[in-house]
Amino acid sequence: KQTIMKRTIRNIILAGLLVALVSSGCSKLIDDAYPNPNAAVRQPIEELMPGIIGNMVGSSAAAGSAYGVANDGLYIGRYVQFWATNTAGNQYDQMGGATQASDILGSVWAMHYFGMGQNLNRIVDWGTEEQKWDYVGAALAIRAWSMLTLTNVYGEAIVKEAFNTSALTFKYDDQPFIYDTVRAIARTAIAYLDRTDGNVSQQNLAKGDAYFYNGDVSKWKKFAYSIIARSFNQLSNKNTYNADSVVHYCDLGINSNSENATAKFANTGITGTSNFYGPFRSNVGALRQTAYVANLVTGKGSMFNGAYDPRAHYLLREDSTGEITGILPNRGTSSLPANKLPFGFWGRGFTLTAAPSSDAEARYIFKNGAEFPILTASEVKFMKAEALLRKGSRPQAQQAYREGIELSMNMLRTIYNESVPASKQITDQSITDYLANPAVVPAPQDLTLSHIMLQKYIALFGYGMIETWTDMRRFHYVDLDPQTGNQVYADFLLPIGLDMFINNNGKPVQRARPRYNSEYLYNVDELNRLGGLDLDYHTKEQWFSITE
Repeated sequence: KQTIMKRTIRNIILAGLLVALVSSGCSKLIDDAYPNPNAAVRQPIEELMPGIIGNMVGSSAAAGSAYGVANDGLYIGRYVQFWATNTAGNQYDQMGGATQASDILGSVWAMHYFGMGQNLNRIVDWGTEEQKWDYVGAALAIRAWSMLTLTNVYGEAIVKEAFNTSALTFKYDDQPFIYDTVRAIARTAIAYLDRTDGNVSQQNLAKGDAYFYNGDVSKWKKFAYSIIARSFNQLSNKNTYNADSVVHYCDLGINSNSENATAKFANTGITGTSNFYGPFRSNVGALRQTAYVANLVTGKGSMFNGAYDPRAHYLLREDSTGEITGILPNRGTSSLPANKLPFGFWGRGFTLTAAPSSDAEARYIFKNGAEFPILTASEVKFMKAEALLRKGSRPQAQQAYREGIELSMNMLRTIYNESVPASKQITDQSITDYLANPAVVPAPQDLTLSHIMLQKYIALFGYGMIETWTDMRRFHYVDLDPQTGNQVYADFLLPIGLDMFINNNGKPVQRARPRYNSEYLYNVDELNRLGGLDLDYHTKEQWFSITE
């Protein structure tokens, strides 16, 4: 039985990764004269990899645009209250889902199946033929990351039948199977990345990997291990949850900022070479930070009471008086007095949405050439801290928690220091003072899930919307911390009444619907089986967050 199971898993992975071969009975002469326009054209895999990496954040193609986490992050960031729009009445500020023929919140779906899809499969197929095991391993690591991201956003998704080019409709697989498959793919990736035979070459891998890890196989392995850690950490509500598994893979994963998985940009003045959140791409002009995150970093909330975070002026923007403030979702200008409304992320006034001609006043990931983090050491440390706290290893949990905060601060001051006022820059002393504050780093016996999850929230601000949303859904947004009896996400308020989108029927959002311009055009029967045609489908709880 075990052998059959292994063979089944292997076949599933291969079915999702290998390109179907097209056979033809025509003569070679006719093939050469009239090539099939739909056939796979052999390309150097070194030239395929940059586009796949670009799809992780947000790239474009003739058939569509903005595939990647950054575009969907514009909306998911509103669910977790990273930001809201500067005007009232936006359904995503109200935790609404996509309606009618909209493709909003379909970018991760398109990223996985179209943007990466067969291109990634071809790297695996052709890389295997060419014995470029490092390319095969890196491609599989991306597939594992993409598949986990996919299921975190949409729940059930297509795995077994995903790349069957002879099919017109596709069966969805459930989340337990998808989680298992993610781990199987990640472990297979690591096995290939361990290989040094054949045509493995750091210099050659760097040709396709110039904007991620520059051909460093050891970092790709840490990325794959961190994906496995994520997959175990996200199942904290399950009776099969194993804190030791989380800790084990965290220790094998990304543990220093030099190992951070970040997508980088050439920033040549061409759209596809620029950060999706920079003014050149003009995608975040209407977004403004919320009161929730502003209160966390200024110490105005019930957690970290009075502790002013050194990261505040890196992550967020000041109002006209120089203070860090934030708005309420769906309230726009009515949130605060006019002089207390925060500037936009490009450094312009609250009501100004047009992109400036320069990014000189922008900061952090909102600059045209800024790196966009995909998975960082800080996140890994917070996953480890949570797991250690859950198993009762409090001193070790406190140490990992402390390291997570410090790694976050050092990443900001090393990579994102540009355009931050000199008086607001992070220093060794400001880090020391912040970590010495017992409101931030309490004694081991006083460390709580609230401490860990809220510091993780701050560390992932701006780029980690999907992971933060997954965390918040694990805690059902407003679950109580068993140690304190207060909300884990202290002070977080779900929309109610007119602030909750009408289709939600009073329930918070739990998932996005699959991309309209594929699934809702040809896969309707399968969607109907899942309830995908219901107006409140986006409020259906996902398996990973159900307590059992």
